[in-house]
Amino acid sequence: MKRYLAEFLSDPRVVKLPRWLWLPILNLFVLRSRPRRSAEKYAQIWTPEGSPLAVHTVRQAALLQERLGIPVRYAMRYGQPSIRTSLENLQDPLVIPLYPQHAESTTTSVADLLPRGVPMLEDFHDHPAYIAALAASVRRHWEARGRGALLLMSFHGLPKQGSFVYDAQCRATARLLAESLGLGSREWKITFQSRFGLAEWLQPYTEPTLVELARSGLKRVDVVCPGFVSDCLETLEELGIAARRAFLAAGGREFYLLSCLNESPEWIEALALIASSSSAGLAPSP
Repeated sequence: MKRYLAEFLSDPRVVKLPRWLWLPILNLFVLRSRPRRSAEKYAQIWTPEGSPLAVHTVRQAALLQERLGIPVRYAMRYGQPSIRTSLENLQDPLVIPLYPQHAESTTTSVADLLPRGVPMLEDFHDHPAYIAALAASVRRHWEARGRGALLLMSFHGLPKQGSFVYDAQCRATARLLAESLGLGSREWKITFQSRFGLAEWLQPYTEPTLVELARSGLKRVDVVCPGFVSDCLETLEELGIAARRAFLAAGGREFYLLSCLNESPEWIEALALIASSSSAGLAPSP
């Protein structure tokens, strides 16, 4: 955990502070306490097969390879298997970061590690197949659990400064999903989660919004995470445990967290369509 956090938090795309200021803080303070806290959170969501994110990513790669009939490899931006290792022995590869919305701290950080000439898809936030897969997931939930009065769409947060494109793409995804589901303006809401530090992040914030909704009388909420294609710490622990607890403590009665796209047939088909259409239209990186 400490090695992973050290690699992640030392990426200048992730933390914008000057290196001379941030690296001493990271090594002397953050890495002495955060690994233990993160490990405690991971322990609550760990599966017999390992990390949910890794498990779902492995399965997605295998299913996509079966669907396309060509080699498909997966990689982690931080940790193993590395991007460079996974690109070895692949002819004319196409890289698809599994971040639907473009952000410097995610998509651009992946591009930093790509060899010259390897093409990469920048985003797929409004791809019709991706929106259709999200809508199918919500409808499946409604069929099984009934339909609540509000669908809350929670995206990963970023510092507000410099996140104009990401913010706009998240809101476009939310609007397209709401339109696909036929939701009125009062039947859905967008929020942002996972903030830390003192800077102002994209708003409204997820957990405070849930608390406010519960206190205002909302008894049931359905939560979907369109910015995450696989269940992970941010969905299972931050929302499924911590945010659920806060909503119920504030007076809410029913909190439903929808599973991410994971290995749903609609998502694997969407991935295949995204890959097929992108491979024909992308120019190699300089």
